[in-house]
Amino acid sequence: MRLVRVGGVGLVVLALIGCGGKKAAEAPQQGSQGADRALPVEVIALKPGEVRDTQEYLGQLISRRSVALRPQVAGTVQSIRVRPGQQVKQGQVLLVVDPRRERAGLQAAQAQRASAVANREYARRTRERAAQLLKEGLMSRQDYDQAVAQAASAEATAHAAEAQIQSEQVQLGYYEVSAPFAGVMGDIPVKVGDYVTPETTLTSVDHSQALEVSVQVPVERAAQIELGRTVVELLNEEGEPVVSAPLFFVAPTPTGNTQLVEVKAAFENTVGLRADQLVRARVVYETHQSLLLPTYAVSQLGSQAFAFTVVPGDGGTVVQRQPVTLGRVEGNSYELVNGLKEGTQVAVSGVQLLRDGQPVEPKPAAPRGARGTGLGGAADAGTSGPSDAGQ
Repeated sequence: MRLVRVGGVGLVVLALIGCGGKKAAEAPQQGSQGADRALPVEVIALKPGEVRDTQEYLGQLISRRSVALRPQVAGTVQSIRVRPGQQVKQGQVLLVVDPRRERAGLQAAQAQRASAVANREYARRTRERAAQLLKEGLMSRQDYDQAVAQAASAEATAHAAEAQIQSEQVQLGYYEVSAPFAGVMGDIPVKVGDYVTPETTLTSVDHSQALEVSVQVPVERAAQIELGRTVVELLNEEGEPVVSAPLFFVAPTPTGNTQLVEVKAAFENTVGLRADQLVRARVVYETHQSLLLPTYAVSQLGSQAFAFTVVPGDGGTVVQRQPVTLGRVEGNSYELVNGLKEGTQVAVSGVQLLRDGQPVEPKPAAPRGARGTGLGGAADAGTSGPSDAGQ
């Protein structure tokens, strides 16, 4: 009875071992079938696009029409009627120098004119009476000539008084500093009560409709610039161009000790920029056509970049890992220097799940913003790295 029991246990153990061996034999076949399962991938056909050789710098805006304002008289600042950065109109009064002394002079000139006008009127009437007396023989020619001379002198004195008043009025106008043209106020370094002279800079007015951008570029880059063809782009906070203008000036020598060359472009300001403002400027040195490969279609193995091309296989469609040579980055794409030809079908999704010879189910790629986050979606399309490429 004891032997039978041991033998029964042995039979059970052998049966279990046999079942385990059978399952182990079947496991590789099932794994092989899973590995050969076709993965859905999105594909695109390679085509050429625009590639630009650019470099970003810090630029400064300069008004093409700017004036520094100084008073034409000496005195103390009585009032300041504008503030820095304010838009002003042509002829608008910006600042007033105390005009009380000049105003008193004008009043004195006006009093002199009143006296001269009265004397002129008296001399004119005297001349008319003298002419009548001369006609009647009651006045000598000498006395008549004297009356005519006095009338002419009074007339000249009255004209001089009028001219003096006009001069005083013009001089009084100099005490008001006005905008010579419409523009934007600059800094105002003086304040009310300051004593100013014709050598004192009061403020400036910049015409902001026509601006220049000044950029400092390296000497070797300056040699690549073609006037009228090389353009500079002004960028907003998001890095998007808001102004594009051709360069019209390249300095013949570097600036100071910086070994940088100044270049300039002019443009019409329609986006609210200001003179003296610092801006992000991007110089576009060259533009050419080249094949573009999306960045999310590239995997790396060490220093070598690869792309998965979609080609016919023995049992269907498969992917092949192809080495590629990449150039500049243009947006979300690499410039494809070598390795693939135009029209080649390239997988752009699930790259980290692919291996050389992997069966796939290709479908046209949707716009990148429309793809989902699952298998073959945008979330997994750009996460490939060296470990992925080696799968």
